[in-house]
Amino acid sequence: MLTLYPSLHIKEGTISHLTSSSSDLRQAVLVDPHPTERAQAFEANGFEWLHVVDLDAAFSESTVNVACIEDIIKSVKIPVQLSGGIHDMRTIEFWFERGAQNIVLTSAAQQNPDLVRKASAHFPGRISVRIDSIRGYAARTGWSKATSVKALDLALRVEDAGAASIIFADINRGGALSHVNLEATVDLAFALTIPVIAASGVDSLQDLAKLKAHCKAGISGLIMGHALYSGAIDAKEALKLARG
Repeated sequence: MLTLYPSLHIKEGTISHLTSSSSDLRQAVLVDPHPTERAQAFEANGFEWLHVVDLDAAFSESTVNVACIEDIIKSVKIPVQLSGGIHDMRTIEFWFERGAQNIVLTSAAQQNPDLVRKASAHFPGRISVRIDSIRGYAARTGWSKATSVKALDLALRVEDAGAASIIFADINRGGALSHVNLEATVDLAFALTIPVIAASGVDSLQDLAKLKAHCKAGISGLIMGHALYSGAIDAKEALKLARG
């Protein structure tokens, strides 16, 4: 079984889409002005998780979306996985107290490895780490530049620190999510004992089926965004395939 995570990227209280490497949120495109209603619709479709990203917090540490995200969490019964601008234990505790089920660390996992270990010890099974990869190397926040750290080495490090899962995305040279890199995702999953959740672009049921075929390698889930909003992938058909 492959768990599907519909994503809600929140900018100033709306669902917005930011594909490029720019940290200028003015380039984000409005997708849906009603994130709470969209979250409830995803739950009604049968999805078992939501993946929420606070874009403003991720790029500017703004707290403008706190009330909106709280409303999303309260409006659904399914668990919420939250990412964006989470750099310390205080913020992690803040969101767990407000009902988030899983917290995703991104740049903080590279800049402060001890945070992964500390948070995972305090909240076992509830801390994940997202790794964006550019040609095999972990990308910096903003996606456009790679570090000197190999994505696999970072994944092994945070696994050892107690992370519950890795969210993995392949980034192209333009700084945007590439089409799902199945080979890289499978290789990473084989190298780890914790589950890997894919976050690269899946644009069709055929793409989804190819990813689903590698669940036994350790790929446990897929974060889906644009394909659901555009209608390129039907939610019920995707869930049927993922559970089949």
